[in-house]
Amino acid sequence: MANVTFENKTVIVTGAGNGLGKSYALEFGKRGANVVVNDLGGAVDGSGSGNTAADEVVDEIKNNGGNAVANYDSVSSKEGGESIVNSAIESFGAVHAVVNNAGILRDKSFAKLSEEEFNAVIDVHLKGTFFVCQPAFTHMKDNGYGRFVNVASPSGLFGNFGQANYAAAKMGIVGLTNIIAIEGEKYNIKANVLAPNATTRMTEDIFGEDFGKLFKVEQVTPLVVYLASEACDTTHQIFSAGAGRYARIGINTHKGYVNPEATPEDISDNIETISTIEDGIYPMNNADEFGIIQQALQGD
Repeated sequence: MANVTFENKTVIVTGAGNGLGKSYALEFGKRGANVVVNDLGGAVDGSGSGNTAADEVVDEIKNNGGNAVANYDSVSSKEGGESIVNSAIESFGAVHAVVNNAGILRDKSFAKLSEEEFNAVIDVHLKGTFFVCQPAFTHMKDNGYGRFVNVASPSGLFGNFGQANYAAAKMGIVGLTNIIAIEGEKYNIKANVLAPNATTRMTEDIFGEDFGKLFKVEQVTPLVVYLASEACDTTHQIFSAGAGRYARIGINTHKGYVNPEATPEDISDNIETISTIEDGIYPMNNADEFGIIQQALQGD
């Protein structure tokens, strides 16, 4: 069994003051990583701020014999993202892995969702992931090594009532991570997406007390730690973790219905063939998808 270690590695974890992020940060610290514990210290909706949450996690890592520094910047601005990455470089000399975990909720049914509520969630989740990833990617590219674990959500992949803003942001993270994986491949930069299920401040009202007991944050952490490690050779994939179950989530397609002269009536008559995926194929980029179309046209 391979030993997953982080000796001489520096890991950034955003939103690491509570819940999942805290669990990740503590485990990285136990496994020898230098950890940048980023947390704004605000409420679930993003309001407020404070240093206590990040400081407490740093103290716990240090008390366990590890190395860590706190960072209190918001991921929702370019300056904040750069500052988070600079904290790692200035404190420990490098950035080897980033876990983009920071997030807020502004749940509202779609018809009632305001532009401000939409933008606030996009700013933290999607733009926040971009603002941290870009300076980290540049540093990793120069050093020929890096790992990204970008946190999406089942709400984005599958949908959940009242979370249009959150779902849109989380699916955007999937697309962003796909490109990081493709462009980082030749530099030994791996990038994957995690869609976790765990009971945290953000989900306790959704899960409820009894059901929530099954979904411990510690049960998500092993997959995150692996994906952020040098042992991980996997890239450009989406993973689910929750309650001790770990699985890949695939975006796939199939041969479908082929008719270059199709009319809307043809589509109506063949919608079941179009919609039913058999012998699924998993494109890893646009070229793969074009190749599938070409094969379908040739009858292969």
